[in-house]
Amino acid sequence: MVTAADVGDRAAAQVLLEQVVGAHHRLALIWADGGYTGSLVEYCLAAFALVLAIVKRSDDVRGFVVLPKRWIVERLFAHLMRSRRLVRDFERRTTSAEAMVYWSMTLLMTRRLAR
Repeated sequence: MVTAADVGDRAAAQVLLEQVVGAHHRLALIWADGGYTGSLVEYCLAAFALVLAIVKRSDDVRGFVVLPKRWIVERLFAHLMRSRRLVRDFERRTTSAEAMVYWSMTLLMTRRLAR
């Protein structure tokens, strides 16, 4: 889901959750970044009966630490940034930008299947 720049991540997360729950009925657990704490955890549990697990950094650890499940998202962003159209925001509409994300992921998955 691609949104406008003035839409906050927490507000977009509620809309995204509604779309995901409608498409995937067996979903039981969602991993989220530390920025999604607060009312979104309660909303997810009350509205959809889903557990929203927050992956947080430890305050006492210094330096780079690989967080659980976070590396999967970072790897996905690294793959997406290899697509030239996604490095900069050239698209005027969010639907065009979302289509480019789908196109890049389709290319990535077909390359994996061809191996």
